[in-house]
Amino acid sequence: MEFKTIIEPFKIHSVAPLQMTTQSQREKYIEEVGYNLFSLHSDNVLIDLLTDSGTGAMSRNQWAAIQHGDESYAGSPSWLMFKDAVQNLFPYKHVIPTHQGRAAEKILFTAIGGKGKVIPSNTHFDTTRANIEYTQAEGVDLVIAEGKDPSSLHPFKGNMDLVALEEFINKTGVANIPVVMMTITNNSGGGQPVSLENLKAVSAICKKYAIPFFLDACRFAENAWFIREREAGQADRDVADIVREIAALADGMTMSAKKDPMGNIGGWLALNDDDLASMCRNLLILTEGFPTYGGLAGRDLEALAVGLTEVISHDYLKYRITSTAYLGKALLKNGIPIVEPTGGHAIYIDAKAMLPHIPPLQYPGQALAVELYKVGGIRGCEIGTVMFGRKPDGSEVASAMELVRLAIPRRTYTQSHIDYVIEVCAEVAAHSQELRGYRIVKEPPALRHFTSEFAPL
Repeated sequence: MEFKTIIEPFKIHSVAPLQMTTQSQREKYIEEVGYNLFSLHSDNVLIDLLTDSGTGAMSRNQWAAIQHGDESYAGSPSWLMFKDAVQNLFPYKHVIPTHQGRAAEKILFTAIGGKGKVIPSNTHFDTTRANIEYTQAEGVDLVIAEGKDPSSLHPFKGNMDLVALEEFINKTGVANIPVVMMTITNNSGGGQPVSLENLKAVSAICKKYAIPFFLDACRFAENAWFIREREAGQADRDVADIVREIAALADGMTMSAKKDPMGNIGGWLALNDDDLASMCRNLLILTEGFPTYGGLAGRDLEALAVGLTEVISHDYLKYRITSTAYLGKALLKNGIPIVEPTGGHAIYIDAKAMLPHIPPLQYPGQALAVELYKVGGIRGCEIGTVMFGRKPDGSEVASAMELVRLAIPRRTYTQSHIDYVIEVCAEVAAHSQELRGYRIVKEPPALRHFTSEFAPL
């Protein structure tokens, strides 16, 4: 018999306290940090949905692996366990560990980027785009039209526009495109998955033009689960087999192991090209560490090896995707617009639809995110014009979507925490017409959403 309630496929082994605060206290805290949620002390946050990156709870087996870790500088057995676990799912010839995903991006784009180079993707995320632009290359997004429409119910809104990709290659020239990237799932576009059919088609186009094809694969297991659930002919497959098929379509990958691999830190770059791998390893030694630890302790490598086995559990993935959808359905029931269908790691509130009276250049997503913190101590993240509006030439343009991401850490919060989030969101929605926009009073030259300071209008 199939029961309606999807329970957590784990029991709580250790707990951390939450510090309760009042709304007047939170109003003071957020004002003191220039209305930037990244700058808050986490002790002053009640439910932290800023990111799912490195914020999850590790299992007892992962903590046991921490104790088992070997800290030899070179050739640690912990490295071999990590390498085998990665290659079991992603059988690339070269595995290059890094301390997190953006380090893998930095190394890759330093090696292949540069002025005049252009790198297409379905949608680049913030650090990916910043690392591309740091080399004076350009990142271009070619997601399908449905991926820019929050209300579209297309099951794979992370898909690449295949016609646009081929037109882009012919217009730009193969020599100017060092790699084609695909982000799975598509974080900037609402955590939306990419279909296996689309991945195969992109791979075929890249082979046709002899352009390397790489994955930004940090939520690979969630994407594989969506393929199993939504794509014809995939329902009876094991998630691990779908992951291996996805990996085989590409020439390499970057990974933030702080997402689906269940780590609090870590990442890797994996690829098949010998010459490129040699160049990347030299950069790794310069910036991260020796090739068998890459900025990580042996204990971290072992914890990630265990996490890679746990994340492909069907019981876990069913719970993960269903519990995220629970939040999304409840927000819709309360009249709160979100990106549909719900993704795997987060719910994205459509701030443009919820706050139509706030113009994009007054940052409706930031206004909504700040209000959620003031009212209920919930820390979310603006995914809109603050994050993506400032261009390399200094100009500012409105983002295609104005979203607030509520990213759900893995194995961290219970249903009662999520029910509280629903109540807070409903309360904010009830007085949403009273909210006003923000202006930026201080910002850095790149990745401004992390450290900018704001003032209410």
